[in-house]
Amino acid sequence: MSDFHDSLVDVSSDSFWEVGNYKRVVKRVDDGNRLCNDMMNCLHERARIEKSYSQQLSEWAKRWRQLVERGPQYGTLERAWCALMTEAEKVSDLHMEVKAALMAEDYEKVKNWQKDAYHKQMIGGFKETKEADDGFRKAQKPWAKKLKEVDAMKKAYHVACKDEKAAASRESASKLENNNPEVQKKLQEKVEKSQQEVQKAQERYEKSLVELEKVTPQYMENMEQVFEQWQQFEDNRLGFFKELLLGVKQHLDLSANHKYTTVYHTLEDTIQAADAQEDLRWFRSNHGPGMPMSWPQFEEFSIDLNRTLSRRETKRKPTDGVTLTGISHTTETTASKTSSSVTVASSSEPVCLNPFEDEDDEEEEEPVEPESSTTNTVTPQEVMMVQQTASVVEKTPVADGSDEEAGNPFASANANGNPFEDEPPSPAVSVCVRALYEYEGQEQDELSFKAGEEFTKIGEEDEQGWCRGRLSDGTVGLYPANYAEDLQ
Repeated sequence: MSDFHDSLVDVSSDSFWEVGNYKRVVKRVDDGNRLCNDMMNCLHERARIEKSYSQQLSEWAKRWRQLVERGPQYGTLERAWCALMTEAEKVSDLHMEVKAALMAEDYEKVKNWQKDAYHKQMIGGFKETKEADDGFRKAQKPWAKKLKEVDAMKKAYHVACKDEKAAASRESASKLENNNPEVQKKLQEKVEKSQQEVQKAQERYEKSLVELEKVTPQYMENMEQVFEQWQQFEDNRLGFFKELLLGVKQHLDLSANHKYTTVYHTLEDTIQAADAQEDLRWFRSNHGPGMPMSWPQFEEFSIDLNRTLSRRETKRKPTDGVTLTGISHTTETTASKTSSSVTVASSSEPVCLNPFEDEDDEEEEEPVEPESSTTNTVTPQEVMMVQQTASVVEKTPVADGSDEEAGNPFASANANGNPFEDEPPSPAVSVCVRALYEYEGQEQDELSFKAGEEFTKIGEEDEQGWCRGRLSDGTVGLYPANYAEDLQ
């Protein structure tokens, strides 16, 4: 039996029919299992590439959408530019779908097919590999046994021929060197015996060849059957791989996906919709000569309007409650007998909610009458506050013909006439901001800056959209909150 195994290892040629050359067919079964692993690794790596590309597209779209929306581009062309980021987001989603299909469908399909086609054994290897090896070995064993006999007969025949030649050589040499008849006779007998051995070995050799030829057809038929069995097994694998690759192609071919086509139709339509003339008209209406303007008009002089209200004051929402605009007070005796005459003005001053409307006109207030003919009803607390204030005013001498503001406890005592000096300070903040647009301050308490300039916000936005800020040169003032963006 060991000689038989030796003959399987000793391969004399490259033909399939040679003993042991069926091992290449058996190896192909193992290779099929390894190719399944390679296919799964290939699909897994491509899925990771699809996911990475999808994430890069999403990050790119998010970053550039913010840059474009915060940048100076406007109108329909801004929408066309942003359409590029929309395309990237949608294509990113499609590539994530490709990644999911590769892993959930194609990868799993190979994994399941491999599991069904190759069955691992307890001692190692696959059941299919052992079946292929056993099938070929069984089909080849009878023919290999005869082949072994042929090889033995051939070897014996060649040895006999070698001995016969050696005997003939010795006999010829003896004839030339020795004339002893007995020696000559013995050498001649040996030559004749060698010739007889050659004849017998040749007959046995030829007979073994005939017997080998008899079993060869059956050997070929058996080997063909086993080979076709594993050809069919390999055909199944090749067919499966082809169908799998076609499925992978469909998942990768986004041009065949109607969603992908729609993305670029939408992108083209959005870009084609960009209209330069429309954008120019929009800019003219919102930032150019088309903007509304409250042109200066003649205003009658009023002693109560000798102090010009600032832009911010006209746009500030009035506080709830009453505003005391004038106090008529005579003497202590009169004040003790009658209530102070108080004129109560309702907070009906118009409020502009948009801090960016360039309206410099201010509504004209009605002059306050020196003495109110009618006394509005006020609460006892308000009367007490007025009386206390009046007593303070009486201690200050008032010159004849002086203006009524000298006796007004609500007149600004600030030397520079800034009405906001006594305002409660804004909440303490310190945030670095960058100007989105250029702004020219309209009042002394407003900042002026260029687009892109960085400064510090030191107060929260009020109800009318104004913030307090500090420029790099230390100037402090108000600015429209939506003219700048936080950098933190």
